Amino acid sequence: MDLQTITGAGAIVTGGASGLGAATAAHLADRGLVVTAFDLAAGLEKARAAGATREDINYVAVDVTDDAAVADAVAGAAQGAPLRVAVNCAGICPSARIVGRKGTHDAQLFATTIQVNLVGTFHVLTHAVAAMAANEPLDDDGQRGVVVNTASVAAFEGQVGQVAYAASKGGVHSLTIAAARDLSSLGIRVNSIAPGVVWTPMMESINEDFRTELEARVPFPGRFARPEEYARLVGAIVENDYINGETIRLDGALRMPPR
Repeated sequence: MDLQTITGAGAIVTGGASGLGAATAAHLADRGLVVTAFDLAAGLEKARAAGATREDINYVAVDVTDDAAVADAVAGAAQGAPLRVAVNCAGICPSARIVGRKGTHDAQLFATTIQVNLVGTFHVLTHAVAAMAANEPLDDDGQRGVVVNTASVAAFEGQVGQVAYAASKGGVHSLTIAAARDLSSLGIRVNSIAPGVVWTPMMESINEDFRTELEARVPFPGRFARPEEYARLVGAIVENDYINGETIRLDGALRMPPR
């Protein structure tokens, strides 16, 4: 599905106000797609205040854990242009041990992490592919659209304090092949990207020593990934019709240690 051949088609990017989502929304908009970026109202307000929004991207306040709100937002996005691409970047990354100094892991924190990272991904995927299924096929293969989800290397090597995050991202990884098989008859592909350490707003608060330590763990290149590198991989997945049901690591050959 060459990006040039779908110029004017619709794309949805969640978490689109910052980090991976903002870079992906910009990448797709630069290539002629009609991009709708979903994010929480607070995130959108912060991005607008910082001058980080773009006039050629439509920003919509959506909580991905709210299925009805997602359904309405996807329907609105699909009205402007036939929806061909959906990218799930919205997520949270809390840290807590199963048993720590303050007691056992907070059950609500675990449930919220699953709700945002996994159930939220499912909500967007479900409504996006329903819209894509109504599209005319683009080619003789019957291609109608593609979904890219965001897993994490924590899906494979969860660290101390990451039980909730690792479980949620492991769910995204496991969902990928099943969803790709489910949707094969509709001509819709589903893939995921599993980033390692990426320089996003969530990382900006870490101290210099810890940043240096994290970068030193990456075999090559020995640095944080850039959000733009994630965005370019999304573009490559969209364009390569034979990548389906796959979780691709974007991690510089990093394998996370226990802590």
